[in-house]
Amino acid sequence: MPDPSSLEDRFRKAAETAAAGGAERYHEKLAQQGKLFVRRRVELLVDEGSFREDGLLANAAAGDLAADGVVTGRATVEGRAVVVIANDPTIKAGSWGARTVEKIIRMLEAAYDELLPVFYLVDSAGARITDQVDLFPGRRGAGRIFYNQVRLSGRVPQICCLFGPSAAGGAYIPSFCDVVIMVDGRASMYLGSPRMAQMVIGEHTTLEEMGGARMHCEVSGCGDALVASDEEAIDWARDYFSYMADSYRVLPPEYTAEPAAPGDPGELLPADSTQGYDMVGFLERVVDADSMLQVKERFAREVITALARLDGKPVGIVASQPSHLGGVLFVDSADKASRFIWMCDAFNIPLVFFADVPGFMIGTQVERQGIIRSGAKMLTAIAEATVPRISVIVRKAYGAGLYAFSGPGLRPEATLALPTAEIAVMGPEAAVNAVYYNKIQELPEDQREDFVAERRAEFLEDVDLLRLGSEMVVDAVIQPGELRAELIARLALAAGKERHFSGRRHGVPPV
Repeated sequence: MPDPSSLEDRFRKAAETAAAGGAERYHEKLAQQGKLFVRRRVELLVDEGSFREDGLLANAAAGDLAADGVVTGRATVEGRAVVVIANDPTIKAGSWGARTVEKIIRMLEAAYDELLPVFYLVDSAGARITDQVDLFPGRRGAGRIFYNQVRLSGRVPQICCLFGPSAAGGAYIPSFCDVVIMVDGRASMYLGSPRMAQMVIGEHTTLEEMGGARMHCEVSGCGDALVASDEEAIDWARDYFSYMADSYRVLPPEYTAEPAAPGDPGELLPADSTQGYDMVGFLERVVDADSMLQVKERFAREVITALARLDGKPVGIVASQPSHLGGVLFVDSADKASRFIWMCDAFNIPLVFFADVPGFMIGTQVERQGIIRSGAKMLTAIAEATVPRISVIVRKAYGAGLYAFSGPGLRPEATLALPTAEIAVMGPEAAVNAVYYNKIQELPEDQREDFVAERRAEFLEDVDLLRLGSEMVVDAVIQPGELRAELIARLALAAGKERHFSGRRHGVPPV
């Protein structure tokens, strides 16, 4: 019988070797890149002493494949149980072998069974080509990872911190997550490398241009937050998680209520409805102080999607941003809003819409991009959202822009209007020109201005806010300084809302 002390020593050494990661030169390379070792990343993410690791000795017999390049286990974050999956870039650049894939699959299966949120700390060169038959095609191959991610979507939060590359098929791990935080200058996602693009399609490009963090956060929309360091990425992920429910079955955590930033939000609204302003400042005077966390802040900036708190309770905000392109909705902004609405509805976060929108963009370019399809997608997301929804018309809500901010026809719990609100198919100038164009052209030049002014006055009388209130288009007209209290009260009253939408398996959305 083996000596117990020698067995203990053997397993202790194997565990220490696995926990140490790759050779020292790879640790030095991480430090030169400004990156943290994988186990330090995990330490910063989870509560001290809470991490319980599975599969530490995976591939220990190989000698140089510590934990097979991925750290997996359960832990708590602010006392809430989670699953952690973290690549180790000191082991073959964080690439996947057969046991890497198996460890990830097992963690995702546990997350499903135990209703545990998943944190992915990604820094991986993708599959090891030398091991492709073992890890790629089979029933327990890499495809099973994506199957499980889709199965988890909307069931528990999936949060990705992307510290380095996420290459080829591995790029789908971030794309299936609810939110992707990318480290500027280091994180990247791409299906084919620049060298592959040059070989296959003759394109000469750089990694940053093709799949860099800034590109994905500003152009493609695959990234949700751009940060400067590993530490900032983890802080952002923890902050985001503080708004999330642990699963679709429970409500998000509540925190101590804080007053809004000082000042009446109405003071920030220009008298001229065509003049822009920063909606963020308006919102900060409505929600709890310092509670706003924008998602996709750098992408499609004409619409704001943000998590915040009202009276200590999480809410999702979808708001026009008049300071960027006048708040007009484009294909990207509709897509951005749709995904955010789906996320909030999945995890029981009420939605508040703030409309100051001239409508959807027109023209051949956006029509070819599919703006009708994207607009319909946004309306689908709103209609299907069964969490409490409140629509606030801040200034203008023209055309389908009214619907895109959960207007009356989309069955919000309430449509509230500020005294500055205008609701119409289109603005007065465009409406007069559309209806009376031929008549205006027939008039002498010196009579046109007076004619247009008279027709404009008639139009404004037709869509007068008092008339809209009397016709019950809006449920209440609220002074800006009273808006916060009104939203808090109405959301509290709607908390017990029935969460059923339609008797069916699922829709066929226009995506």
